[in-house]
Amino acid sequence: MATDEQLAAVRADIDRIDKALLELISERARCAQTVAEIKLAAQQRDGLPGQTDSPLFYRPEREAQVLRAIQERNPGPLPDDQVARIFREIMSSCLALEQPLSVAYLGPPGTYTQAAALKHFGQSAVPSAHPSIRAVFRQVEDRHCDFGVVPVENSTEGMVGQTLDSFLESPLQIVGEVELPVVHHLLAAADTQPDAITRIYGHEQALAQCRGWLDTHYPTTPREACSSNGEAARKAQEAVGVAAIAGDLAAETYGLTKVAEAIQDIASNTTRFLVLGRDSVPRSGMDKTSILVAARNKPGALLSLLRPFEESGVSLTRIDSRPSKTEKWTYVFYIECEGHVMDDVIAAIMAELEEHSIMLKRLGSYPRAPI
Repeated sequence: MATDEQLAAVRADIDRIDKALLELISERARCAQTVAEIKLAAQQRDGLPGQTDSPLFYRPEREAQVLRAIQERNPGPLPDDQVARIFREIMSSCLALEQPLSVAYLGPPGTYTQAAALKHFGQSAVPSAHPSIRAVFRQVEDRHCDFGVVPVENSTEGMVGQTLDSFLESPLQIVGEVELPVVHHLLAAADTQPDAITRIYGHEQALAQCRGWLDTHYPTTPREACSSNGEAARKAQEAVGVAAIAGDLAAETYGLTKVAEAIQDIASNTTRFLVLGRDSVPRSGMDKTSILVAARNKPGALLSLLRPFEESGVSLTRIDSRPSKTEKWTYVFYIECEGHVMDDVIAAIMAELEEHSIMLKRLGSYPRAPI
């Protein structure tokens, strides 16, 4: 039949294209190996006596530039973000040939933070779960992990105070950001009936983000906050009649079924995560800069901190305050703006802020989330 012949011809084209793709991916991987050899040779030639640090293989600004360029050149029919995700995994696998990256994240396994780490670094990174945000910072500070991923902001629940507070004590730099749409499910062990659920666990923010749905469907069922959604899923795995609010990764990790899907009250619910590193990042062309700044306790203090941004025409993408913990009723402001500290305009703003503040800490300039 003509239809069979047409299908056979298309399948032959697919086989030919797959062969070409495999050859190109292999060629790209060999280039990655050559890059590693060049960097290692340069370190051995130019390195200082006793130097033990590995060469810098992962370049956040370079990766962001590549992913943006791929989306700009994408002819379709695949959506831009889908194409970028495919290339992210190719880049992740190639990077692992040079040096597998170890990435600390807020655990246990199955959290949205782990999902954010996988989105940013790809499946070839080596994930390492830790019980607190501060523990993630310490893992990177002590060089047990190359990078860390921590939550910083949710679109409905606001900033994560523990992350901002950790920056006050840490020398780490922000080297990237990840935006992750958060889709909450009600999860339970297999064959659990909806009317048999006697307790619901979830992170306090997840419980808040699903409050309306829970009030409608489980108004009298006790709710209990956990340290993470991954921990909630673990509890649901271990006990009969217990449900958890968590995402797809938690369901897969703990073998849970979805009693109800997408139960968050706001469909556009998104959490932003920061990527922690030890080194500053060069310009990518589309960057943000984050700082912590404290003003003198006097009228107009905050205005004096914001005026340089306004006068320079620089957009602020976030501002939040935290208690300074050094003096009663004094605050430290977390400010994000567009641009890079190597830009003349941002450098001038930083210089002016130093004159009008009692503390200015540059947390880093980093690429805007490319996907």
